[in-house]
Amino acid sequence: MELRHLRYFLALAERLNFTQAAAQVHVTQSTLSHQISQLEDELGQRLFDRSDRRVTITAAGELFLTKAINALAEIDNGIALMNTLNKDLSGELRIGTTPTLNMEVVPRCIAQFTEDHPSVHILVEEETGDELISGLRAQRLDLVLAYRPLVLEGIVFEPLYTEEMILVVGERHAFARRRRVRMAELHRRELVLPPRKFTTRQQIDEAFTAVGAQPFVVIEMVSLAAILALVEQTALAAIVSRSAWRGRDGLYAIPLEAPTMTRMPGLIWVDGQPRAPAVAAFASIVRGVAKSSARDHLEWSRGKSAPNPRS
Repeated sequence: MELRHLRYFLALAERLNFTQAAAQVHVTQSTLSHQISQLEDELGQRLFDRSDRRVTITAAGELFLTKAINALAEIDNGIALMNTLNKDLSGELRIGTTPTLNMEVVPRCIAQFTEDHPSVHILVEEETGDELISGLRAQRLDLVLAYRPLVLEGIVFEPLYTEEMILVVGERHAFARRRRVRMAELHRRELVLPPRKFTTRQQIDEAFTAVGAQPFVVIEMVSLAAILALVEQTALAAIVSRSAWRGRDGLYAIPLEAPTMTRMPGLIWVDGQPRAPAVAAFASIVRGVAKSSARDHLEWSRGKSAPNPRS
């Protein structure tokens, strides 16, 4: 089935006259008749009853008509949105994201977006995943870039890539030159972690529970930049996504195992919610940056057996 079949079908359903419908879609009457017959053969149903004097739509045609109208409306809206991307976008774009993704991924995306669309005013809200989804449902945010939520009811999660959680330590830490660390080895070790309201912290706690380990969480902080700065200046350790570390000088990134923890960032949408041109344009950039991040993570994973896997 092709797009023209639907357009020809709607024209004939509206006019119920082959001559008038053919003129409406700018084809010959014989071409229109042939295309309608092709559509009927593909569907296995007669859509119109034909006689010498008149054309009537069948019951099957009536059922198909509503769906065809909706399908063409969606396609036409999509074409209109794509056409607007070639024009100067303006207005406001409200982005929700998590502290980790706001360290590298989101700034990279915004830098590319503002170069192409300098007239769009951007607002970035940094919160927990649950709070971001609440903002999305309340239409306070246009799109959310966050880790996969536990509950997907009423929302759509578009996965981008997968990255590991790693142990980050400074020069003074006993594990600074370890090739890898098992989660159980962090029992009674001093850590700085995000608060429990973040899903990252919940995942870390579950991993410790699974191996029967109880570390000393001596400090809880929201800011990942502050966490990394504190680790660099003390003998504390932290568990963060690899993108948060990003080869920072003065810090050692050590793979964790038994278990290995991974996180999946993605775009989050309200199911069925229309997307404005600016939102669609930003999402396209996010997908491109995500491919680059996925390649970086793969390269790091291949070389992570090195004693000091820093760039």
